[in-house]
Amino acid sequence: MDKEKKEQEQEKLIVVDYISVTGIKNSLITVMGKKRFEDIKFEIYANNKKMEYKNQYADTELYFSLTSVLGKNLHLVEIYAIYKDRKELVAKIHTSFILRMIKKFMEPFYSVCRKIRKKLHFRTKKFVYDSFDKYEYNDWIKYEEPAPKYEKLNYNPLISILIPVYNVEPKYLKKCLDSILKQHYENFEVCLVDDASTKQETIDTLKEYEKLDSRIRVKYNKKNQNISLATNDALKMAKGEFIALTDDDDELTPNALYENVKVLNENGKLDFIYSDEDKLDLDGKRCEPNFKTDWAPDTLLSCNYLCHLVVIRKKLVDEVGGEEAGLEGAQDYDLFLKVTEKTKNIYHIPKILYHWRKIPGSTSMKLESKNYAIERSIKAIDNALKRRKILGHAEFDEKSMYYRVVYELKEEPLVSILIPTKDYADITENCLKSIYEKTTYKNFEVILIDNRSEKQETFALFEKYKKEHKNFKVVKADMEFNYSKINNLGASKAKGEYICLLNNDTEIITPDWLQTMVGYASQKHIGAVGAKLLYPGMTVQHCGVIVGLGGVASHVYCNAAREDTGRFGCLRVPNNYSAVTAACLVVKKSRFEAVGKLETDLQVAYNDVDFCLKLLRKGYYNVELPQVELLHYESKSRGLDTTSEKYKRFVKEQEYMYNKWRDYISNDPFYNTNFSKRNTFFLQKIK
Repeated sequence: MDKEKKEQEQEKLIVVDYISVTGIKNSLITVMGKKRFEDIKFEIYANNKKMEYKNQYADTELYFSLTSVLGKNLHLVEIYAIYKDRKELVAKIHTSFILRMIKKFMEPFYSVCRKIRKKLHFRTKKFVYDSFDKYEYNDWIKYEEPAPKYEKLNYNPLISILIPVYNVEPKYLKKCLDSILKQHYENFEVCLVDDASTKQETIDTLKEYEKLDSRIRVKYNKKNQNISLATNDALKMAKGEFIALTDDDDELTPNALYENVKVLNENGKLDFIYSDEDKLDLDGKRCEPNFKTDWAPDTLLSCNYLCHLVVIRKKLVDEVGGEEAGLEGAQDYDLFLKVTEKTKNIYHIPKILYHWRKIPGSTSMKLESKNYAIERSIKAIDNALKRRKILGHAEFDEKSMYYRVVYELKEEPLVSILIPTKDYADITENCLKSIYEKTTYKNFEVILIDNRSEKQETFALFEKYKKEHKNFKVVKADMEFNYSKINNLGASKAKGEYICLLNNDTEIITPDWLQTMVGYASQKHIGAVGAKLLYPGMTVQHCGVIVGLGGVASHVYCNAAREDTGRFGCLRVPNNYSAVTAACLVVKKSRFEAVGKLETDLQVAYNDVDFCLKLLRKGYYNVELPQVELLHYESKSRGLDTTSEKYKRFVKEQEYMYNKWRDYISNDPFYNTNFSKRNTFFLQKIK
């Protein structure tokens, strides 16, 4: 015990995940990470002077996010963690006015260097791990993956593991069954159905394991059916309260069943539980992890992101009739769509509990190897829309190999497009021209909200569009700039059933943008709908927002190439996010009003994130549509926040968000907790 205690004391008090010094004259430092103990305190020194700081999380939480305004003439920052009689130097940063100036103006160059460094895997010290790199992922497994922790469980339901079998190689079948027999949780049964295998060694292996353990039961079909019917035969054999689906050549982690039953002990109402997964290459090396989001219904309509391991209450599977014959290749996808229509008690375990084996010819190796799966996935989605009595259909995106739903409108409800502006007539006209010349949707009105314009050419522009378009009007917003107040004023004048918030420095690219966005916004479960925004250089400016990334929130895939597909197609097909940008956002007006409109305490920053989180808290899901594209000449009419006054306001608005939304900032439900808040979709350093 003394040795263990000594080793624990030698461990670092905190793990730093993110450090940033911003501001040229009045500097602000932000430090994020995880504490090893709850009652760790901090001290921050600037030029050897002790500074005040704010911890945006409660002192009782293990996560921390410190911010401190460090003042002028900064050249040295020291941060200490204090625990009992220990005082540990966390970071020592040498900086200067010149260095911060260089950093600001050299950021585009640094961005290129980071991409090269990532490409060459050239890092002297790892703060994050690239999950797409097999070697780095295995480093994360070796050094960072949390070890299972077991405790006694009071509720121990029987879990029936359903496995259809057909001509699988004995070595893989044995690995699969051995991984099940090594489970820490023991109250399970294995229901195997051999679908008339022609390989004797497969049948011999089944008989060997059937004799080995009484929990293994096998049904031998005399005639080959298909994977759906074989799974249904296994379902008929099942006696468990819950079922789990496993392929005959895959493996479970030793804690797989335990982790599922553990969450059932915490919430006995759960009906559908899914967890993270990775793959095994032909050498048995782990690779290609899928760290999933929490429940995301629109993401599921784009792809079967649930996949493995899934544990479902058996009565619900029975209720939907098991798996459907004729949808082989998408039979699990179809089942998941059906079952999740029956319950809202869905839970995600952010742990790798399943290893999917990459065997030539399987969908884990390459989706194109089973082209019929594409057609049947489309059918499964279309069937789901019909069951839900929703007009629409699925289409396949060949570039990403995923799907997108096209919602069909019976009629075109009126959409009020709200555009705040102040002068810069050329920029505003570029936006208006793109709306009127490119938009195929007919039933809209444009409400331009004039925030104290002064130039004659601006007023001439207003008069021009008033004369040319009956559905154009100008609302005067004679007030100090406050993005929220200005848009709320515009919304109060809106006649539309839907509101579109649109920046005046945008330009429409996709002609059917309003049909597509209104189609999604009209769905009962959807709140805010966002679009993909591109810089003039045709790189991504916005395609969804991750809350907590780099501080309060950041855009995902910023500066990615327009043609990139993104992680699991997220730059090509719809995905749920906690937030989308108000630079182009469509929402039903009744929902806009139900959550209290835009927060007027947030004059410039984060008002859209706050609005989206209010919708999320109300039970709506926000969705990003990459198929809708606009150009965004960001902040051209307002300028950037560089003055001291604007900087102070920005810090104040940050504090507002930390105080109101710290739970979401700490844990964005649409961004896996294993990922770093420092580098998007990189695995975080834990230990």
